[in-house]
Amino acid sequence: FVDDVTFPCEQCAGEMNRVPEVIDCWYDSGAMPFAQWGYPHKEGSVEKFNAAYPADFICEAIDQTRGWFYTLMAIGTLVFEESSYKTVLCLGHILDKDGRKMSKHLGNVLEPISLMDEHGADAVRWFMLAAGSPWQSRRVGHDAITEVIRKTLLTYWNTVAFLSLYARTSDFDATKVVPLEERSTLDHWIISELNSMIHTVDASLTDFDSQAAGRAIASFIDNLSNWYVRRSRRRFWDGDPAALATLFECLRDLTLVMAPMVPFITEHVWQELIRPADSKAALSVHLADFPKVNPELIDESLIGQVGQVRRLVELGRAARAESNIKIRQPLGRALISAPGWQALSEELRNEIAEELNVLHLDDISEVDVVDLSLKPNFRTLGTRFGKETATVAEEVAAVDATSLVVILRKNGKTLVGDREIFLEDVVITETPRSGWTYASDSGESVALDLTMTPELRSAGIMREIIRSIQDARKSSGFDVSDRILVSWSGESPLDEVIERHGGEIMNEVLALELNHHEGEHPHENEDIGMRFSVTKAN
Repeated sequence: FVDDVTFPCEQCAGEMNRVPEVIDCWYDSGAMPFAQWGYPHKEGSVEKFNAAYPADFICEAIDQTRGWFYTLMAIGTLVFEESSYKTVLCLGHILDKDGRKMSKHLGNVLEPISLMDEHGADAVRWFMLAAGSPWQSRRVGHDAITEVIRKTLLTYWNTVAFLSLYARTSDFDATKVVPLEERSTLDHWIISELNSMIHTVDASLTDFDSQAAGRAIASFIDNLSNWYVRRSRRRFWDGDPAALATLFECLRDLTLVMAPMVPFITEHVWQELIRPADSKAALSVHLADFPKVNPELIDESLIGQVGQVRRLVELGRAARAESNIKIRQPLGRALISAPGWQALSEELRNEIAEELNVLHLDDISEVDVVDLSLKPNFRTLGTRFGKETATVAEEVAAVDATSLVVILRKNGKTLVGDREIFLEDVVITETPRSGWTYASDSGESVALDLTMTPELRSAGIMREIIRSIQDARKSSGFDVSDRILVSWSGESPLDEVIERHGGEIMNEVLALELNHHEGEHPHENEDIGMRFSVTKAN
């Protein structure tokens, strides 16, 4: 019946009929690179085609492998002896939270607009771009999107809010340059991480790998918020120009890098934070150039050292958790065993000591803090030695455990008799001695001395007092720069602690007065038996 359909030809005054030849309907999509321009008949179409062919990349789902992807390549190669695209980005399918392909039949389809209404367009964009490789099928659900918001976008937003608060308090001017030589080791580290991240994101987006780009951005946001800002709070409190300038530069370039992925939140940050602080900033984040990497600012050695510092801190926290001693309670010393840790600068050593709240750091080799025992790992030994496994195991068990562990952790292997034994060939058990807590992982170890002196106990109570007053300040809605008056009541040893540390407490909480007063107080710390009132000073 289609042959009954004809059209008049305006050029020849004849009648147009269906041609007898039939080509697969996908030919139309495969002809797109030249058909879209009316090539070669339309005026100017040849120039347009030559400028656009071949495409830098094409993008469609995996079910187009035998459709559009194939016909584009086949027709382009047949007619022009060159594929019509340089790169193909093959998208995976969207699945529901249970891993099933979304379909109207199953009733498991999530409408994109409703997702954006609930979570925001940027959150959905970030999830689709960064939560998995574009070519992988992925599960989409409300919980998954909420998780990426919490881990990355909300952390970014909170860091922006933090800088906005302290920049306003300190009258920060981004146009005043702070020379690099006037910045701290931590400043140099985060600037190094920033340039490394920009390099990774640029290379990843060039390779159309949005997941790798998102992973680098998320890692940098974690470094910026959970280490740089947290470890520099005192400097922001004091209005340190170097800290403010460093954080501003990091957030400015981070915002530029994130802009293609999350265009709306980055534009808001640009207008509310970047432009007010920097009169030279572009009118929009989307009109600004992508940041350029400065290779001279990437210090791989410093990045590695700070990475070791953070690993040692995590081990120390794990050791504290085993002891059930709060982090606010100072300890006398921490003993460390880790390759190269003694080469850390004094500033980086102080980072470890402050994070673990210990007074001193020493080498673990100076004190025996654990009892070591080991036994052969029959699974790995059996794979290599077969029938000789029992004999090898006896030889390993006969060696001094402490000496063997030291050598294996240092070199990864050693000779027992005439056989080569590796670290994975033994199962090591470490039992902390009385008065110590200990944690170890991948050849790095931290031991904490749990000996408690009256001075340490007093310092711990002081920290509890400061924390309680700061919480009261926050719950009362005071500004970070507000001066306050504190009155308190409680039993010994509070009198002694406040007498010894009163000046330090007042300085920390911005108190003009710290008076003992028996009476009704709205705030209480039951752990130390303190009741207190906090009022804003006139």
